[in-house]
Amino acid sequence: MKRNKFCLTLLASVLLGTAAFAQDATSVDAVAKEKKQREELMKQDWACLKCFQEANSQVTAPKAGEQRVVFMGNSITIGWSNLNPEFFEGKPYINRGISGQTTPQMLIRFRPDVINLKPKVVVILAGTNDIAGNTGYTPVETIFGNIVSMAELAKANGIRVVLSSVIPAFDYPWRKGLEPVPKIADLNQRLKDYAAKNNCVYLDYYTAMADEKKGLKAELTYDGVHPNKAGYLVMGPLAEKAIAAALKKK
Repeated sequence: MKRNKFCLTLLASVLLGTAAFAQDATSVDAVAKEKKQREELMKQDWACLKCFQEANSQVTAPKAGEQRVVFMGNSITIGWSNLNPEFFEGKPYINRGISGQTTPQMLIRFRPDVINLKPKVVVILAGTNDIAGNTGYTPVETIFGNIVSMAELAKANGIRVVLSSVIPAFDYPWRKGLEPVPKIADLNQRLKDYAAKNNCVYLDYYTAMADEKKGLKAELTYDGVHPNKAGYLVMGPLAEKAIAAALKKK
């Protein structure tokens, strides 16, 4: 009896293990398939102009007195809507962040995803993926230039500009060893100086979120790069203050 019971237990374990292995294999296959689809999409639509095409078509003209704000960025921006949706609820805020994007991609889609939506203010948070080399090596000077180009496009179309600091990152988990700290500091200083000289608002997330190593405080992140909800709760009041300052500018 005991032997039969042991055999049944062993058989169940083998079957469960086989099922788990099959499930893991299926998960790996699904991830690989999704990656391949993303790569194919990148080839056909590098800046992801189609990502918000339908959503943009449904955005109506601003109502009288509406203080519309568009948030332009990457995964840190779109993650805000996912982890802290309360920040956007009941406000004329439109999120146009796309995970993984770099500044040249944002620059290409700036017209359909920002200008055509006719906001009063655009909040630009960009640059960390460039430093991480997501679309290849890009010097800080070029990253800065791409962000300035977005700012100039906005101003030429009567949109007030909030330039966000890159938030701290000590390392990138998907591309380790790049030592981003000095590059982030360099880019942030350039953005701060440009904002002061060109009637933009500089939004300093960095100072409130950096730890002693100049990385992102552990309690504000889940991976050292992206904010968790606590991180977004720090960013929210800073963003609101910067938007209010931008709306007062002429």
